[in-house]
Amino acid sequence: MRMLVFCTTLWALSFPAMKALALTQQGLLPQTGSWFFTSLSVTYRFGAAGLLLLLFGFRQVRTVRRLEVEQGMLLAVFGGLGILFQMDGLVYTPASTSAFLTQGYCVFIPVWLALVHRQWPSRKTFLCSALVIAGVAVLAGVNVHSFKLGRGEIETLIASLLFTGQILGLNHPRYAANRPLALTTVMLLGTALLSAPLAGATAPDAMAFLRAYASPAAGGLLAVITLFCTLAAFILMNRWQRHVTPTEAGLIYCAEPVFASLLALFLPGILSRWAGIHYPNEMLTAPLLIGGGLITLANGLLQSRWLEKRR
Repeated sequence: MRMLVFCTTLWALSFPAMKALALTQQGLLPQTGSWFFTSLSVTYRFGAAGLLLLLFGFRQVRTVRRLEVEQGMLLAVFGGLGILFQMDGLVYTPASTSAFLTQGYCVFIPVWLALVHRQWPSRKTFLCSALVIAGVAVLAGVNVHSFKLGRGEIETLIASLLFTGQILGLNHPRYAANRPLALTTVMLLGTALLSAPLAGATAPDAMAFLRAYASPAAGGLLAVITLFCTLAAFILMNRWQRHVTPTEAGLIYCAEPVFASLLALFLPGILSRWAGIHYPNEMLTAPLLIGGGLITLANGLLQSRWLEKRR
């Protein structure tokens, strides 16, 4: 579980890094739409991470098995499509609402497993799920009075369902013997291949693929996102998630917005000075303390033996 918690810190780093990268690229290509930047970033970061893993793990990857290719492409489809729906939905809904609805997989996973296995989740799972939902709602500042189910909210829920499929697909017994390095390589390269056509369709011209990363700051941010938020994070996820249940994994991953909020307190200022952009730090607020505390409490209870049956 601790390795998966560390994995969420790497994903959390991607939020301020991607925001800084987007601000940098808007200065390089001011008339270009966000779909191009999003799809190009996914193509480059996942493609570069996959090629690095292929290079250093070639001895294992060259003997890749059919089930490893099958699982890797399954994760690429669910994860890649989830990212695209999430980013498009963010255009039509507030970021706070998107952050809250994205964590819906902590509810979808136990509901799906209960339907499949015809067994209610444990009391500890119910309690941790309730704490996580309350924590994310407070952290995101969701206003129930102004909430509406429009295009953005529907697309974000679709993204959360796709992320649910990604988590469940990683834990499926059919793929228990798969090697993490081989399937991760297939997943990374598959995600890049799936997003590349969208980048090509939304590019203003052929040179935009180079101009989007023409500055040292843009290239450096892409390197950080590729090495830490993509390569290292997904190696850890695909290696260690199989040691916990899908429900526990979904609850652990909800720690991501907590770490993202903490990093946003100081990292934007550092990135602004380095990249020459205006990206102010966020302030420490009561919702951050309360929401983050509830999610942290849920993860602590999840890793404890409280409410478990004694053997």
